[in-house]
Amino acid sequence: MTIRIAVVGSLNHDLTVFVPHRPGKDETLHCQDMNEFRGGKGSNQAVAAARMGASVAMIGCVGNDARAEFLLDGLELDGVDHSYVTTVEAPTGLALITVDPEDVSIVLVSGANAFLDATYVRAAKSKIVEADALLLQGEVSAEASKEAALIAASAGTLVVYNPAPFTEAAKELAVLADILVVNSFEAEQLGDADTNVVVKTLGAAGCEVAVGEEKTYIEAPAVSVVDPTGAGDAFLGAFAVSLIDVKDPVIAASIAVAAGSYSVTVAGAQPSFPTPDDIADLLKRKS
Repeated sequence: MTIRIAVVGSLNHDLTVFVPHRPGKDETLHCQDMNEFRGGKGSNQAVAAARMGASVAMIGCVGNDARAEFLLDGLELDGVDHSYVTTVEAPTGLALITVDPEDVSIVLVSGANAFLDATYVRAAKSKIVEADALLLQGEVSAEASKEAALIAASAGTLVVYNPAPFTEAAKELAVLADILVVNSFEAEQLGDADTNVVVKTLGAAGCEVAVGEEKTYIEAPAVSVVDPTGAGDAFLGAFAVSLIDVKDPVIAASIAVAAGSYSVTVAGAQPSFPTPDDIADLLKRKS
């Protein structure tokens, strides 16, 4: 069975610096290393799902520049259909990422991502209708995400919504989702969401899966952290594909926790996303 995933979201060129500590006020700091990676929550989740064996269509916007070529080449390498990634008159999105031993911080420059609207989403309607699941995040306009969710609902496509970064539109969009994937901050901001399945990621601690009133805690395997960038996207891509495959959110979340754990052991977002074999190897080493 071919699992089909549609992703409506962002594509960013990540510039990542690794520093010994977070710079203080008025402090100039030499970085230990700097790398360029392919990123954006939408693109990340598309690649993560493709690595798990799904047929994936990416819907988004890029500029007419070298950064766009870099990002689209990456999607092609992972077999992601980018025929509905539209080139617009704006620079491709950019993420400035700082990684220190304790944390990661990100500044987003939306660029072309801000141009994704309902018109572009409607043009890609066939990809959403034929998908088993639609993945949405918070790095593109609420208008685009809402249109995609309504198309998915009319076709019976499962809507998985990850309200990150959290925006004022998140509560309205959450109502349209079949499944929410949130971190602790997002869960607090949303409050009591009227969604039957809510998966709360807990970082190194694992995740909590709430199906109605029943909650299940899933512990994450202990790993050595290199870079946590994109771990949530690795989780979400693996969760969506596994859920369509096994039809059980708890089992799917167990696989997703392992995917997220694997991803933090490799620098960069998309370079760190695992295949099923990578996940099996990790669990075998930790057993």
